[in-house]
Amino acid sequence: MRARLTRFVIRLIVAASLLGGTAYAALDPAAGQIESLDNALLASMKAGSTLTLTERYRKLAPVIELTFDLRTMTAFAVGSEWAKFSPEQQQATIAAFTRLTIASYAHNFSGFDGERFEINSNVIVRGADKIVRSQLISPHSTVDLMYRMRESAGSWKIIDVYYGAISQLTTRRADFAASLTSGGAPSLVAHLNALSDDLLR
Repeated sequence: MRARLTRFVIRLIVAASLLGGTAYAALDPAAGQIESLDNALLASMKAGSTLTLTERYRKLAPVIELTFDLRTMTAFAVGSEWAKFSPEQQQATIAAFTRLTIASYAHNFSGFDGERFEINSNVIVRGADKIVRSQLISPHSTVDLMYRMRESAGSWKIIDVYYGAISQLTTRRADFAASLTSGGAPSLVAHLNALSDDLLR
């Protein structure tokens, strides 16, 4: 009897330790932010044609604004010219970059074919940042995603997204350069809004 009780207690301890480890990984605040984003994107995909692009945009906007540090991302994508923008120009550029970010997700995550997201619970710490890795798995392919995150106002937020080894912000900076050279902030804002308009048609 005592031996059976001892084995039962041991099993409970092992089970508790396993559950505790899982809960700890799941509660990492940076990974939790990516889980919120993934859930919203999956819901958008499953909704498919039942949502218009405008409706999809409106549903995704609050989650993207909560999980991305869009001001930091905008400043990085603009580069050294950012410091030369007036406060009004900075706000206009952030608004246009935010619109483009949401429009891109609304456009690209609009259909479902059995996809699912998997988050790697091993969150990597790099200085002040955290790296959260996720995969978008479909019956036909797997896309590796890596999110660089930084704490801002008490919340972990995305400051860059890597598709494989390609940094989204590095790509954006190269795209923004021509507009900045030709007409500064007004030209860039017009370029960003034109890209968003194309995605939302």
